[in-house]
Amino acid sequence: MLAVTSDDHLSVPDGPVAVLANPTAGRGRHRGLLPDLLDGLAAADRPVRLLRAGSAAEAEAVCRSAVADGAGALVAVGGDGTVHRAMQAVAGTSVPFGPVPAGTGNDFAVETGFPADPRAAVGVIATALREGRSRPVDLARMTGADGTVRWYGAVLAAGFDAIVNERANRMRWPRGARRYDLAILVELARLRPRRYTLTLDGERVEVDAVLVAVGNGASYGGGMRICPDADPTDGLLDVVVGGRFDRRTLIRVKPRIYAGTHVAHPLVRTYRARTVTIAAAGITTYADGEPSLPLPLTITATPHAVRLLR
Repeated sequence: MLAVTSDDHLSVPDGPVAVLANPTAGRGRHRGLLPDLLDGLAAADRPVRLLRAGSAAEAEAVCRSAVADGAGALVAVGGDGTVHRAMQAVAGTSVPFGPVPAGTGNDFAVETGFPADPRAAVGVIATALREGRSRPVDLARMTGADGTVRWYGAVLAAGFDAIVNERANRMRWPRGARRYDLAILVELARLRPRRYTLTLDGERVEVDAVLVAVGNGASYGGGMRICPDADPTDGLLDVVVGGRFDRRTLIRVKPRIYAGTHVAHPLVRTYRARTVTIAAAGITTYADGEPSLPLPLTITATPHAVRLLR
């Protein structure tokens, strides 16, 4: 549970509530709820504007346009990917944000205290809008080697999980979850530790590792507590490094991530820092489950980077 702070009652700007909804989130199981969710938001006595987008890039663009055009708040209905796209538009602004968990993975919304039920989350957001209340939390700010800046709210993966995601996204067959399962098998067969250079608040650490994660929040992948002690209000990033795992050890350790007990394994190291630079060859990172920047990159904990409608 997030602590109450003196900033909880910052006013909500005037303007319509812009809503980004992903109808395919959670394999479409909440698709029929959208009219009810929009009605629930309208109960806050604000105009509600549904944003239209046909791709992830378009979703991000329409959110940025809505904020630039004077939206009083932005609400994202979907999973972590939808939230991640919308977050790029509100990070570092005064426009408050409401994530409605309606996807397969809803780690950011749940970690920051929103109910897991979409209707209940909309009720919380509508109440905050009526009462003019928002609560600030931290985000992680990524800067790539070419100067590109991105934000994330939950976890950045830069090891085996990122490699599996990248493999799955390149595959054209099979479809659905079987493609991800096949990607895991392929990458397990190819498993090898990679050399990483981490710079943690100026201190350089060289490691051979299979798992590397940097958490603003504790969990990713729908409740896997990869960075179990991360707190999105403490101004710090939690770094978890799984060292020279072989295949058998990795298969044994992975289930422990759901409870966060993997950090007790002797091959796992944890760190905490405000600024983290990661360098390694040939890895594209995944932030909030979305393909993000290639290594090397620098991640900075940014206090109060987004205001949540709670």
